[in-house]
Formats: sequence, C-alpha cells, structure tokens
Amino acid sequence: MTSGTAPPAQRQLVEALKNPACYPHPVDEVCVIETHISFVLLTGPFAYKIKKAVDLGFVDYTTLEKRRFYCNEELRLNRRLAPQLYLETVVISGAPDSPRFGQDDGALEYAVKMRQFSQQDLLDQVLARNGQGEVQVDALAAELAGFHQCAPIADAQSPWGSPECIRAPVDANFAFFRERPDACPLRLAELQRWSEAELARLEPVFRQRKAQGLVRECHGDLHLGNMLLFDGQPLVFDCIEFSDELRWIDVFNDLAFLTMDLAVHGRPDHAWRLLNGWLEITGDYAGLETWRFYEVYRALVRAKVAGLRAQDTALAATEREAANASQSAYLDFATAALQPRTPAVIVTHGFSGSGKSTAARQLAASFGAVCLRSDVERKRLHGLPPLARSGSAIGGGLYTTAATTATYEYLKTLAETIVSAGCPVIVDAAFLLRWQRQLFRDLAQAKDIPFLILDCQAPASVLLQRLAVRVSHGYDASEANPAVLAQQLANADALGEDERGRVVVVDTAQDGIGKALEEIGGRLQINRV
Repeated sequence: MTSGTAPPAQRQLVEALKNPACYPHPVDEVCVIETHISFVLLTGPFAYKIKKAVDLGFVDYTTLEKRRFYCNEELRLNRRLAPQLYLETVVISGAPDSPRFGQDDGALEYAVKMRQFSQQDLLDQVLARNGQGEVQVDALAAELAGFHQCAPIADAQSPWGSPECIRAPVDANFAFFRERPDACPLRLAELQRWSEAELARLEPVFRQRKAQGLVRECHGDLHLGNMLLFDGQPLVFDCIEFSDELRWIDVFNDLAFLTMDLAVHGRPDHAWRLLNGWLEITGDYAGLETWRFYEVYRALVRAKVAGLRAQDTALAATEREAANASQSAYLDFATAALQPRTPAVIVTHGFSGSGKSTAARQLAASFGAVCLRSDVERKRLHGLPPLARSGSAIGGGLYTTAATTATYEYLKTLAETIVSAGCPVIVDAAFLLRWQRQLFRDLAQAKDIPFLILDCQAPASVLLQRLAVRVSHGYDASEANPAVLAQQLANADALGEDERGRVVVVDTAQDGIGKALEEIGGRLQINRV
C-alpha cells in the first residue's frame, strides 16, 4: 500500500497538462484540483479526471490497465444519476512532459471527460450561502429514494451486505487511526468498543435486510462535495467505482452518509428533512435501527479521507491544515453520536386544513424527529402512491371505519418501530377521536417515554381557504375537502381534561410554530445529532 502521493512521472504529466495547447478544444487556463485519489483538470468547458497511481488499500489504481478499467466503470455507474456530466473516457498519449489527447502512439494515461461546472454550484457551497435550501433537500430526498428503489439487488449468494462485509471497512478505519500520531487513544477506544457492540447487536438485522433485498448497487460516497445544483436541481455524481464492497451496500448505509454530512456541515435540520422525505417515499422505517451505526461509520470514513489528505506532503500547508480541521469535525460528530437520542411520541390534533402536516414537517426537522403522515401511510396500506386519488366517498373506500382503524393501528406499529430505534416520532393525523389519541398514549406509557399532543388551530375561514387551494392544485396526499371538514366538526371528541397537560398549542394562522418549538424543547431534552 502506498501513500496518497502520486508518482513523479504522473505529477510531471499533470504539470504538463496545465498547458492549454494540449487540449483538442479552446482553453484559456487550466486549473487543477487534487484529491486523495485523483487529479481534476478544469479547462473551462470540460473537466478531465485522472486517477492517481496509488494503492490506499481500499482503492488500487497502480497500473494503467486498472485506471482505464475504472475510468470506464466511472462512466457507466455515474450515468445512472448524472448522465448530463459524464461524457467519455479519453486517451492521453505522448510523453509525460509533452502529452496530447489521442491514440496515435499508445496510451500514456486515461481520463474521464466531464462537463465542467462551477465549484460554487457544489451543494455544500449552495447550502452555506442559502439559509433555506428546503426545496433542494426535498428534491434530493425524492431523487435518492427513486434511485435506491430502482437499484439492482445484490445476489443472495454474494458476500455484499453480510456482517463480515460490513465489518471489514469499519476495522480498516480503526486500523488507519491507530497509526495516526495525533489520534486520541481514549476516544478511539470508545468509538471502537461502541462499533464492535453495534456490529454484534445488529448482525441479525443486517442478515434480514439483505434477505429483504435492501442491499443494492448504491452510490457509496453520498457526501455534499459529490452533489451540485445543475439547472436548479440537485445532481449527484462521483459514486464509488473502485470497490464492489463499498458500492453494494444497504440503502440505509448510503443514505446515512448524507444525513451525517449535512449535520457536520451545520444543518441537522436538513438531515432530518432529507431522512423524512426519503422515508415517506420508501417506507423503510425498519432501517432506522441501523441508522446511528452507519452514521458513525460514515463519519469515520470522512475523517479517514481528511486524514489521508493531511498526510499528503504535495499539498499546500493551508490545505493540510483544512484537512486536519475537517478530520476533527467528523471525529467530533462520531463521538457525539454515541450518545443515545431521546425517543418520544408526539401526535398532531386538528381538523383538515389546520396546518398539521406543515407544522409536523417543520417541527420534525427543527428538533429532530421522524414524521409519519397518515395520508401517505393509509394509501401505502392500500397499494396507492401518495398523490393518487382514491375516489373514496366520506366514510367509504379508504375511509371506512375499518380502514381508519387499520390505518391508526399501522401507524402505531410504525411508531413503535421508530421509537424502538431510539428516535422521536411525530404522527401526523387528525386524531379527532379519543381512542386514536389513547392508542399512542398507551404506546408511550408502555415504552416509558414522553407523550405530547400538538393541537393545531386556525379559524374556520382559514381551514376552508386552505382546503380550497389544496383541492384546486391536487399536489397533496390528503383527499380532504369542505364536506370532510363538516363531517369532522360534527363528530370530533374534544380533548379531555386528562389530556390538556400534554398539549402544545400551535396557532398555524399566526405562524406559531416557533413558539411551539420552544415549548417542546422545554419539555423534551432531545439529542439532535
């Protein structure tokens, strides 16, 4: 195994390729970005990515044939999510000090030719500039959910996704840090003890998830530096092409990389929003049992990558200092993530149009909770996508007494799965009947965890206005209309005196979510990491 420093001949080649005359298209200036495994030459219209001739254990690009093979693999795999960027594999011929593009005298090196984009369009830069970003996060959640649902499933006889395969890169991370002179032995030992315990505890879960087809050909490197805003939409690129082991993984392993990275970049709210958007589409709530383990593992992966950059003496001192700072940030996240989250059961309460879903979504992102939406889960129970119209009459179809009872029982089952995984849950449903609220109060009591009711309120005129807008646009999973609202108003059970002490009022007409968040924070001490 070599260091992350490329051999002199390859560095000479990269230096020569800074000459604009080398390229078969007009170039004013060439800029070079160096990572621990590649050189990226930015020419203006196109970028050329050359793989470093290094062997880091988890990646081996030491021969020309390997670099050619992995250039072609990079094209094939990344065209799944970013066909707009990945153009072709090109041959670089000539000599290291006088290269040219073409095959007339044999290959000196290979490169992936990509459409160039501005570094300012990378998602970490976009989110740093944009204090909001919810639209991009929602689009990213939908993109990744669709990608994971369609990705090829690992063969049952393959090693991918087995406990042994999951353990190997975890062990490699700790082996790397043990050799670092600046590693804190106590912190390293704590992280390793926890990881070993989780590997043992989750072994049957890992096996079950593979049997369920949830080990798939994923991206493998889902961090913010591998995403950009392209024509206003998030685009994911630069997947793992060099290792089947690191690409054929549990879909939750893939997702956890990004939720972790969002949190490290100071946006835990975006991490929870992404998680909830992905879960709403996939329904993979059972995967939450593995989430914390994978987040810690992924934080150590990023810390290791930063450590490799910090060791590269070819980089400028400022770049190595930045790499050391990045390594510390990821290690800090991993250490903080060892502390258990505080589960809780929170249910909404309110008539159609009272803003329950908006409040639940915003509060879940703000203090960190999984959000279950009854409109979505009711349709999932009946094999319908979220935006499908069931055509059900009031009290009929999906909304018979039996169907509604089954929906609330199913929501309780999902909520139990979520809190058993250590996460707070917000159940977004009307909860207008006492038995429905009692169902979840009993769950919280059985788990000995807090129970709250978010009482979402708005004037009747506002309720009707919101329903009219929703019906006219047809963009929501809810099928409520004014007739449904009238039926609710006539049949709702008022909150009982024994429930009042657990109520947090949310005035959605007056944007009372901030006040509700403050009150919830005072009642629940939740670890958002």
